[in-house]
Amino acid sequence: MTDAEFDSALITAAFRLAGEEGWRSVNAAKAARAAGLPLPEARGRFPSRFSILSRFGQLADRAALQDAPSHGPVRDRLFDTMMRRFDVLQAHRSGVKAILRSLPADPPTALLLACASKRSMRWMLQGAGVAATGLRGEIQVRGLLAVWLYAVRAWERDESEDLSATMAAIDKALDRAEKAASWLNLQRPGPAAQAAPDEAFAAATPASPATGLPEAEPPEAEAPEAGA
Repeated sequence: MTDAEFDSALITAAFRLAGEEGWRSVNAAKAARAAGLPLPEARGRFPSRFSILSRFGQLADRAALQDAPSHGPVRDRLFDTMMRRFDVLQAHRSGVKAILRSLPADPPTALLLACASKRSMRWMLQGAGVAATGLRGEIQVRGLLAVWLYAVRAWERDESEDLSATMAAIDKALDRAEKAASWLNLQRPGPAAQAAPDEAFAAATPASPATGLPEAEPPEAEAPEAGA
C-alpha cells in the first residue's frame, strides 16, 4: 500500500465514523482500526486528530488543482476549481457535515480550519492564474474565502445529485464579491476595493444570526433549498 492509499483509507474511515458517531469521537487510532491499518504507521502519518483534517484539505486542494484550466476568464477558472473541491467534500458528505456541526463547540479546530481554508483559497487563486501576493493578494484571498464560506452553507443543504444549488451559490457569490470589492479585477483597485472584501461582501449579503457568515438565499423553485 502506498502512502497515498494509506492516507485515503484512513481519511475515508475517519469521515465515515464522524458521520456515524460525531467528530468528537474520532481519532486517528480509531480510524486506523476501522480501516484495518497498522497503528504504528498511522501514528507516524497522523500524529493528531487535526492532522486528519489537514491532510484531507491537502487532498481536496490537489483534486481541485488537477488539470486546472489555464485559459479563459479567471472567474470561470475559479468556479471550476471550487466545484472540483466540492466534489471531494461530497464524497465524504456525512463526515464533513458532522465536522461543521461540531465547530461551534470546538473553537481551536474552527480556528485551525479557518487558517487552513485561507491557505487553500490562496492556492485556488494562484492555480487560476492570480498572483495573490502582497496587500492586494491578501484582499483577493479574503474575498475568495468569503465566497467559499457562502458556498459551503449552500452545500450543507444541497441534496441535489448535481449540486445545482451549490453551483448557483458559487456563481452568485463570485458576482457579489466581484461587484462589492473589485477584488478580482486585474486593473489597479480603486478606493472601494481597499475595504476588506469579506466585509464588503457581507454588507451585500444577509448574515446568518447563528454564525455571522453570509446566508445563502433560496435557489429557484426547481432546486432544493440552499442555506471556514
